[in-house]
Amino acid sequence: MRDELGELVGPQWVRTSFPDRLAYQNDCWPRGIILTRGRRLDHHLPSAIVQPADEAEVIAVVQWAARRGVPIVPYGAGSGVCGGAVGDRHSLVVDLKRLNALIDLDQQNGTVRAGPGILGVDLERRLQHAGWTMGHFPSSLYCSSLGGYLAARSAGQFSSRYGKIEDMVLSMRVVTGTGDVIDTAADYTRPRIEEPADPIPGDLNQIFVGSEGTLGLITEGLMRIEPIPTRLHYRGFQFPRLDLATDAIRELMQLGIRPTVVRLYDEFDSLIAGSKKKGQEPKAPGLLSRLGARARKLLPDSFDAPLDDLVEATSRSLLGRAVGRPLWLNTVAEILPGHSLLVLGFEGCEPFIDDDADYAFDICKRYGIDLGPGPGHHWLENRYNVSYKQSPMLHMGAFVDTMEVSTTWDRLHHLYDQVRRALRPHVFVMAHFSHVYPEGSSIYFTFAGFAPDTDSTLEKYEATWRAGLNAVAAAGASVAHHHGVGQSKAPWTHRDHIGGPSLFHTYKALHDPADILNPGKVYP
Repeated sequence: MRDELGELVGPQWVRTSFPDRLAYQNDCWPRGIILTRGRRLDHHLPSAIVQPADEAEVIAVVQWAARRGVPIVPYGAGSGVCGGAVGDRHSLVVDLKRLNALIDLDQQNGTVRAGPGILGVDLERRLQHAGWTMGHFPSSLYCSSLGGYLAARSAGQFSSRYGKIEDMVLSMRVVTGTGDVIDTAADYTRPRIEEPADPIPGDLNQIFVGSEGTLGLITEGLMRIEPIPTRLHYRGFQFPRLDLATDAIRELMQLGIRPTVVRLYDEFDSLIAGSKKKGQEPKAPGLLSRLGARARKLLPDSFDAPLDDLVEATSRSLLGRAVGRPLWLNTVAEILPGHSLLVLGFEGCEPFIDDDADYAFDICKRYGIDLGPGPGHHWLENRYNVSYKQSPMLHMGAFVDTMEVSTTWDRLHHLYDQVRRALRPHVFVMAHFSHVYPEGSSIYFTFAGFAPDTDSTLEKYEATWRAGLNAVAAAGASVAHHHGVGQSKAPWTHRDHIGGPSLFHTYKALHDPADILNPGKVYP
């Protein structure tokens, strides 16, 4: 295998050592992190990693894998949280990070063509240097790639204005499981073969976007871009009840107003975020930071080297006692007097952005209290911090994860209540609402749990996900909004899209007849 792949991409780009295989056995799926933290180091080890340099080498690797019957797992930046980039000892990981060129910036037509391996932050910096933006700002911007965005139907924090990634992509080049290359722009224009068995729709973009490498490996994306905004308006609002805040958001979205940012935090998430009354700046220390700071205050100044160890032990004890009793912690959170914080932002180059912002702010004032620009600008300056708060929690023995779901406005609060009720016996849970539409909204649940050892932690983690996704499916909502499906949600996707399995397997038979592309993902 090493020799044959080495002939295709160069021997230095085929990696089979244990450290390399260990590095690629997991993305950021917390289940895999729990196992690795428990020294379970063989749960998703691939057989090898290959790193092609261009589309021609990707084609050669796919054709080799098809001949050999070797499963392929496409790998981007590794920031996915659903196990979409994990395989097993039979799998070959195809790392696409070397396909990271910004191929063409067409300022006349407002497009950029780039490889799937380019990091979001690098792409955005180069666009902004030229006066443009893609408008795609996920919280994982610094550690995620364009190919990952397209593979998982990613959403950025500015989705209310710019849309999700499927609204930004104009066309892609994709290498299928047969080694053929599909250019979705070219294939979009070809005549449809009028046969009952013909599965080709008008727009192949919407088939390949979100397919997570199960139908093909993306080698290039043509994306829509826009000029950098010159007008910014950010504001915070405080609401005594969550339903008043969602009413305000629904009203402005259905009036055709399109904010750049809409982020509504439930009562406890608002408490963690530290939202304050008008005129006061909000603070956002993490739970672990607060526990650590409290522990440090209890120690004498004479402690030197052992201080960090003692703080860690104290914090772990406090964390275990709190997060390890989720029913108690959730109950306390529910009875605390609270309010909901809404961050609303508008950006653009057009003068009417000012009028839209003023009109939207007036709507929110009818439902809640205007906190001024402080909370909005504070969020804007700290919007990527959340990505760095999970690692300390995992280091302390807890697990943290997120569950992003969506539904229509009439079912939104029912979905929120049902998922909270399902999760609260297992984990501590809070939520915020973002990525809103005239028809409805997503809900982004964040939950944390604790158990004394790896087996019990894994059992609690899996029970949490089963309970949560069963509640989502029972509520008639979508189990996946923008993180993808991977392995973690695959058993529930048949509940999400009626007719989805038959359509998926039709395309699978057409584009991946040997069934080598990322098996077990999206649909089990």
